[in-house]
Amino acid sequence: MKWSFYKLSLKNRIQILYVLLTFLCISATGLFSYNFAADVIEENSLKLKQTLLNKSVQALDESMRHMIVSPYSMMMSETYGKVMSDVRNENTEHFYQNLSLLQTPFEQLRQVEPAVESALLVTPVGEFYATKDTVISRGRFNLLYQEELKDDSWNVHWVTGHEDTLFQGEKRVVSLILRPLRNTLNNYSLPGVYLMVNYKEDYIRNVIEQNLIDDQIRLFLLKRDGTPVIPTSYPALDEFKDAPFLKNIGDKDQGAFTYANREDEQLINFSALGVSKDWMLVSVQTKGDLLGPMRQIRWLILVIMIVCMVVALMFSSFLSKLLLKPLHKLYNLMLRVENNDLEVRFESKYEDEVGVIGLRFNRMLAQIENLIEEIKISEEEKLKFEIKALQAQINPHFLYNTLNTILWKSESGRSEQVGEMIVSLSLLFRLGLNNGHEITTLRQELDHAEQYMLLQQQCYDNLFTYSLQVPDDPGLLQAPVLKILLQPLVENSILHGFKDMDEPGHIIIEALRAGDSLELRVKDNGRGMDADKLNSQVKQQFEGHSSYALYNIFSRLQLNYGDRASLRFLSVPQVETMVVITIPLH
Repeated sequence: MKWSFYKLSLKNRIQILYVLLTFLCISATGLFSYNFAADVIEENSLKLKQTLLNKSVQALDESMRHMIVSPYSMMMSETYGKVMSDVRNENTEHFYQNLSLLQTPFEQLRQVEPAVESALLVTPVGEFYATKDTVISRGRFNLLYQEELKDDSWNVHWVTGHEDTLFQGEKRVVSLILRPLRNTLNNYSLPGVYLMVNYKEDYIRNVIEQNLIDDQIRLFLLKRDGTPVIPTSYPALDEFKDAPFLKNIGDKDQGAFTYANREDEQLINFSALGVSKDWMLVSVQTKGDLLGPMRQIRWLILVIMIVCMVVALMFSSFLSKLLLKPLHKLYNLMLRVENNDLEVRFESKYEDEVGVIGLRFNRMLAQIENLIEEIKISEEEKLKFEIKALQAQINPHFLYNTLNTILWKSESGRSEQVGEMIVSLSLLFRLGLNNGHEITTLRQELDHAEQYMLLQQQCYDNLFTYSLQVPDDPGLLQAPVLKILLQPLVENSILHGFKDMDEPGHIIIEALRAGDSLELRVKDNGRGMDADKLNSQVKQQFEGHSSYALYNIFSRLQLNYGDRASLRFLSVPQVETMVVITIPLH
């Protein structure tokens, strides 16, 4: 995919990137707007539900307070007082009489509070209840609630929804257990006396569900440990008893939070009841249900994205064409330059990056034309100097002397020396021609100079001796150098340096590495030269030169190496004269 993208045209890449950028911008804006709206709706929904839930708790508290007040009103009756008097006096003789007397308060309790299913008054002298109700067995109350009765800290105790285990019928009830008020019966304490009132579970469920905010919200009456007080018409969440869920509630009286289960995120509101702090009303709404209307907004955002992408795709073609028009013009000019048309020039009314590139393109073409002209002149100069160097090598005077010497030695019967001279002359020409290449190796250049000196020794007996001083460095001997650099210098030493000398001269050729450069030194003990004048002519690039051989060497060095090469002269007449050539090794 990556390489396929690189193979696309610039126009197509601009179109793709433009569409992608449009898509990303619209997507980011749409998602941000959607998430922001969803968060606002969620926050406002939690606040609204908390307000309504608090009102529902107030209504439920009011109903449950009335359920507590009604039994206490019964305890204030004269009949109840007579029964408690017999209980205090442990008088069991009037049990059935008291049972008959209590039928009226029991009936009045049911009339005042229609939610009452049954009532049971437990005393040390016996249990009292409405005779139309049938108890399962006597003494069952103390057996079932012995743990709760051990706790003396409460006067009112609610028991969560359950099947009635005291009266026959197995009806589901919520039980209220009351201890007598301490200001009753002249403040006498009556241990072992309890009034238990069973309220219909359906009644409390209806009180809860009639306060539902809407059908998407479920209300649960729970204990703080997550146990349902009464079952509802819809299943409770399994997470009600989970530690993370209960941790969000803690010991707070009310609050709201978001809880994620296996299916969806749930929006939870809770509020504790006033009549029983251990009970709380919890509302649950699925986040998906709350944000259901937002689905239309999502589809709207999707439609807008598609429309914008189509418009962006259509507009990107026009935009890329407009932006790339100067670039296409520049491209066409480059094609013409590729076909060797260097007269073209780029023109644009824009001063942007492409316009700057076009100006640089024009400048580059002008420089190319100048360079072509300079290279043409340089090549012509190099060819001219190379031809002249070869002409210097086959100087007619040198060739005449050599051939004349060969003839004379041949007639004198010195066939061995004749053979050596012919071999040297052959090697001299072969190394000088170098298969038509301008560059040779240091080893071949030294061999070329040595063959020339061997021939000159044969032509001029006892005129000079020579020596080659080269370090044992195979890499240095293979270094590339210009051909025919040393021979003209050796020729100057023989023809001019040793002229009119009484004793034989001596030529030394040295080659050594000097850092990243190669130094070639040609020394002789001849009559010398004006070194300062020649060094000055080198600095002025031999303007009005008087030595053709030196000018030829210097010009070839400049043409091939530029300022990286140098030519220097040192001279002490009759002692030592030295020419130093420095050329780069790389």
